Amino acid sequence: MNEALKVGILFSTTGPYGSMGRDARAGAEFAMEEFAEAAERMIKPVFFDPHADLAAYLAGARHLLRTGCRHIVGTITSAARKEVIPLVEKHDGLLWYMCPYEGFEANENVIYLGGCPNQHLIPLFEHLIPRFGARPYLVGANYVWGWEMNRLARELITNTGGEILGERYLPLEETAVDRIVADIEQRRPSFILNNLIGPSSYAFLEAIKKLGDRDPTFSAENCPVVSCDLMECELDDITAGAAIGQLCAASYFDNLGTRENAAFKARVAAQHGAGRRVSGVFASAYTAVRLCTDSILAAGGDEPAAVRRELYGNAWPTVFGNLSIDPETNHAALPFHLGRINSENGFDIVTSRPPLAADPYLTGRSRQAAPRLRVVS
Repeated sequence: MNEALKVGILFSTTGPYGSMGRDARAGAEFAMEEFAEAAERMIKPVFFDPHADLAAYLAGARHLLRTGCRHIVGTITSAARKEVIPLVEKHDGLLWYMCPYEGFEANENVIYLGGCPNQHLIPLFEHLIPRFGARPYLVGANYVWGWEMNRLARELITNTGGEILGERYLPLEETAVDRIVADIEQRRPSFILNNLIGPSSYAFLEAIKKLGDRDPTFSAENCPVVSCDLMECELDDITAGAAIGQLCAASYFDNLGTRENAAFKARVAAQHGAGRRVSGVFASAYTAVRLCTDSILAAGGDEPAAVRRELYGNAWPTVFGNLSIDPETNHAALPFHLGRINSENGFDIVTSRPPLAADPYLTGRSRQAAPRLRVVS
């Protein structure tokens, strides 16, 4: 235990999701700094930046594992996560994944600290449908996140007797959204589910704002754009004022009024200055690193099976509250919050739920803790 503790950090700080990657890395670095100050053990973070190149994620994971990192915190997209999992399995490592994702996955070599659909999409729809109706329009990135989230949305809407008015996809970084917006204007949905990523999402929100200015039917108050993957750190990338009033589901927002968040933000401010806004991806990356390092210390070593046993046997104090990991799925129980974008490039919290047990395959096995697949309007 006198050797330096090696932990791999695998985030892209450039490309279409670069804002999230930079904030995730900042959160991970902050956790490393705190750990180094509090623990009587050296920590050696090993960073690899794949620069949004999917093939480079595999090279990065291989580099981290070969340099002695049995634990890797990282990846933003599901495509990148799925790219590195086989290699992590082969080397009996542990990937700490901390972004919201589309579910239908559970792996003993992955700790899932980002929400799955019963923790974000389902409670989101349960809030939206009674208030806006069950006639949404679906847009998404042309890869696994967009495909799967919209597939689940179709099933949820069908279960309520509603109707999907349209479904369109864009490649990552594509910003030509005019045809989609024109189709939305013609079809007049009750709300819009946005599963676009990065520049595509920003361009879409800006175009919808212009549509709402022309026709109040499409204002954020009447026909909101709702997302499950939009973070505070991205709001500066959107034209000023273009996203005000739009909605996002998340497990964390900067202005949460909890004791845990107040203490966390005070520590962040002491290190980064009082104006440092904390995003969900910053908080999640920080939490992933602290859970990783603290459970390694508790286990007396970095052997993944021993670390998992420590994780399962404790409720860990975090900025999300006391966090537990389900030994059946390796997923965290997480709260649900619905935020509305405000004029200060933050989120006002509209509604919240206490931690929901993850049900990644939507089996309904934890019905007392998690909502059913069927949405009742």
